[in-house]
Amino acid sequence: MELIDLKAELRQETGKGQAHALRQNKRVPAIVYGSKIDPVMLSLETAEFNKVIRDHGVQGVFLKLIVDGEGKKIRTVMLKEVQMDVFQKEYLHVDLHEIDMDTKVSVTVPVRAIGEARGVIEGGVLQIIRRELVVLCKPVNVPEEIAIDVAQLEIGDAVHVEDIPLDENVEIPHEVNFTVITLVPPTAEEEVEEDEDLLEEEAAEAEAAPEGADDAKGSEDKSEEDSKE
Repeated sequence: MELIDLKAELRQETGKGQAHALRQNKRVPAIVYGSKIDPVMLSLETAEFNKVIRDHGVQGVFLKLIVDGEGKKIRTVMLKEVQMDVFQKEYLHVDLHEIDMDTKVSVTVPVRAIGEARGVIEGGVLQIIRRELVVLCKPVNVPEEIAIDVAQLEIGDAVHVEDIPLDENVEIPHEVNFTVITLVPPTAEEEVEEDEDLLEEEAAEAEAAPEGADDAKGSEDKSEEDSKE
């Protein structure tokens, strides 16, 4: 587990007005909470926090929070939630959770398939059903990703959660043995083709019908003329 340094400042005031003022001054309102502490109101420098997000994302990020105003107290925290505006351009609020290094935490970890599956070579399609999985472990044991070797998969095969090899200090909480990866047959695209011969025949019949009617009418007229004579 990597601890990323991040500076923070204590804040006393709350509310929309104070939060707006912080953002105007290029700072992000934040809160740190935990099972053994009262919530602590903080603010983070927007540029510094943005660099953390850009370099590490928002999943499974652990921070060494250096709090100015608490005598440079250091808190070990996990990034829990980042709230942004509707345009996803401005940070509105950040939730941090103080952690105990000896206590297990739930963390979302990305899934990655490694290797080239046999079934893919034969034309099958590899589908990653769960691109992220929740793991339960101590912070020091949190994996960066869950890599699954798919080289031996053939068409019709699947990898279920109980098939995934894990370190003895890591577990994936689950009640059912759900599918994580599957290899399915290629999708046959059904193309509906018009029967050109039938269309031509129908068109010919449509054209022939009026002509036949005219011929019949012409024959009737001729018969009448012959009878008059």
